Amino acid sequence: MAAETYDGQAGARPRAIIAATVGNALEFYDFFIFGLFAVQIGRTFFPVASSYVSLMLSLATFGVGFLTRPLGAIVLGAYADRVGRRPAMVVSLSMIGIAMVALACIPSYAAIGIAAPMLAVIARLLQGFSLGGEVGANSAFLVEAAPPDRRAEIVSWQGVSQAVALVLGSLVGTVLAALLSPVAFEDYGWRIAFLIGAAIVPCGYWLRRHLAETLHAEDAHYSQAADRSSPAGEQPGRLQLARTHWRAMAFGLMAIAAGTVGTYIFVYIATYAQTTLHLPARAGFLASLAGYSVEIPCILIGGRLSDRYGRKPINVWGNLAFLLGIYPAFVWVVEARSATALIWSMVILNAAISLRMGSFFAAFIESLPPRIRSGGFGTVYALSVAIFGGTTQLVVTWIIHVTGSAVAPAWYLIGFTLIGQIAYMLYPETAPVRLRAKAAAAAGHGRAVEY
Repeated sequence: MAAETYDGQAGARPRAIIAATVGNALEFYDFFIFGLFAVQIGRTFFPVASSYVSLMLSLATFGVGFLTRPLGAIVLGAYADRVGRRPAMVVSLSMIGIAMVALACIPSYAAIGIAAPMLAVIARLLQGFSLGGEVGANSAFLVEAAPPDRRAEIVSWQGVSQAVALVLGSLVGTVLAALLSPVAFEDYGWRIAFLIGAAIVPCGYWLRRHLAETLHAEDAHYSQAADRSSPAGEQPGRLQLARTHWRAMAFGLMAIAAGTVGTYIFVYIATYAQTTLHLPARAGFLASLAGYSVEIPCILIGGRLSDRYGRKPINVWGNLAFLLGIYPAFVWVVEARSATALIWSMVILNAAISLRMGSFFAAFIESLPPRIRSGGFGTVYALSVAIFGGTTQLVVTWIIHVTGSAVAPAWYLIGFTLIGQIAYMLYPETAPVRLRAKAAAAAGHGRAVEY
């Protein structure tokens, strides 16, 4: 089927936003379910005598999927930048669905022996590849399809889809824990959770097949600036464009790495509540549910404020608020060891971390030319997630084990959040409203402005 013609508003329609964000939602639903059931998955595929070793092997299987994410970002990102956002999103979503169903259907170690963990690793590698190409194409689509003064608001739905998926994952975990017996929950509860997520894929596939294409939509900013670094009439190559924009990608790597560590520590909270705080599984599920629920309005609020006042104020002050809340929240949780403290801490921290999510995604994508937008953003995102997302739960579990301190995750999170703060402070302003104000001020003083 041929792609529809982009009409300037297609991507801002609710159906198109859902189509663009469904893959991102499935990514976070899948990762949350894996983290939520890490103990049970470990016992299914790695039935060793030590519960610590079983958990670590399960988390390593979780992390192995991150190895192929950069490859998927490069391959599918280049495809999206060359052929189109829409076909790349259709391919990546199809692969995500196949991988999720495959993982849910793999027999246990008791049934097929060593083949069980090997097949689980293969499924995670396929899933990592497909997810690596997902975020770049759909984020580029959302920014390109949105009206200039609503870009952060529209791309904020990317973060909202994550929060909705995580809320759904928390609800699924809570319901399964309530309905299934402990034995059934242990044996196949996690399989049901994965299949529930995979059931969304056919609907998302159909929606994406009917999306308008945005790759060749007019971009006045970059059409005017494209030839400045090349001889007249000659378009710079993709590698040349990437080298020209290396600062944006380097600061983007720092910021996304910081956000990734925060995201995956929150995904780890259900396991942390059970294994470190020795709270009931239900407490971890409820804390995750409450935290992710408050993210939904906060992400949208942050996006709208970013469109109105600029990217930089929201990024810098939103991240600073999160940074200042990390240590007190974890100390409270560890000292109280109660479901109430855990729930309220997650509400406060999730609200703070979510304010700058849509704002920074919009800033990063706005700073890249269309011809490297999907691949550049996707590769930086995939590298950040592969290096830090895939290792965060392993590292935090190891730090707690070695130090014996339940507050250890806070120090790890503080370190990365400080790195992110530096990146947000150095990142240039890209919001159209601020750039227009700068241009108007310069015109009033008789100066030309280049941005």
